[in-house]
Amino acid sequence: MSDQIYVGNAVVDGAADDGWLLGHFRPPGDPRHSDEVEIKWGVHPPGEVRARWVRGEVRTALLVLVSGRFRVELPDRSVLLSEPGDYVVWGKGVDHSWRAEELSTVLTVRWPSVAGYRVG
Repeated sequence: MSDQIYVGNAVVDGAADDGWLLGHFRPPGDPRHSDEVEIKWGVHPPGEVRARWVRGEVRTALLVLVSGRFRVELPDRSVLLSEPGDYVVWGKGVDHSWRAEELSTVLTVRWPSVAGYRVG
């Protein structure tokens, strides 16, 4: 039974995979392995910008602000998350990018977890 339980720290565990904690990229048998969902604990320094827009997205995503100020750029809209708990959801096919306006911590959930995509 204990092999079905994992206890960890998001900052520590995510450090090796750009913050990604759960998804297809974890080894089979690891309780954090999932083909259905991916979860990331992202800590972004002020001014950090996603290098390129994600284009042709095949997943749905939810991004929740834990702390800081974080901007998500969408094709026809710029969304500023400024209060803890602010969030944005975008669906399949929605291109996106982001920028940390202050030191920001965000929780991202994407589904499904698609093999072949870069973890970050």
